[in-house]
Amino acid sequence: MKKFAILCGVVLFASNAALAEEGDIERGQELTQTCAACHGADGNSPSGDFPTIAGQHNKYTIKQLHDFQTGNESQGERGRYNVLMADQVAGLSEQDIRDLAAYFAAQEHEIIGTDLSEEEQAQAQALYMGGDEERGITACAACHGPRGNGMGLAAFPMISGQHAAYTRTALEQFRSEERSNDPNAMMRDIASRLSDEDIELLSRYISGLY
Repeated sequence: MKKFAILCGVVLFASNAALAEEGDIERGQELTQTCAACHGADGNSPSGDFPTIAGQHNKYTIKQLHDFQTGNESQGERGRYNVLMADQVAGLSEQDIRDLAAYFAAQEHEIIGTDLSEEEQAQAQALYMGGDEERGITACAACHGPRGNGMGLAAFPMISGQHAAYTRTALEQFRSEERSNDPNAMMRDIASRLSDEDIELLSRYISGLY
């Protein structure tokens, strides 16, 4: 009986920890007032200058917000630095971050669509789904999934329906190493092998994934 009680206590503790990690959606919504100007009230950004974060995995959003805070603290030497995000994340507590992530994860992301021709679509799909072994390019689908849904537990982001302009900028920043908060430099390694044409095709292809 004592062992059972201990086991129940462990399970209850784990459940409470999981709930805390998920965050409070309603409180998260209350915190989004400053986010809405760039990312939209529900996380669907009206502009390609800023990413759509509606439906994004909790773990990924939490990591990015932590990385922005680290970028501030280290003046860009570590983490991820962005001048527009600097003020936004400066005063966020750990609970604030989890609540914001929970709110945006619960929103439905919009699919923008693609303007690729059939020939361009086939090229982009081949690169996205199969990579390019000759050039050492891993398939995007290996981490982000064939539909661009990502992997929540691994903190690989959902990229489907993302603005082509934002995806293009992100890939270019990884290629130049201006952005370096990717685990084990995975994105920097792949992006370094992508041509401008590859990046353009993939960015426009991903915007129509669903």
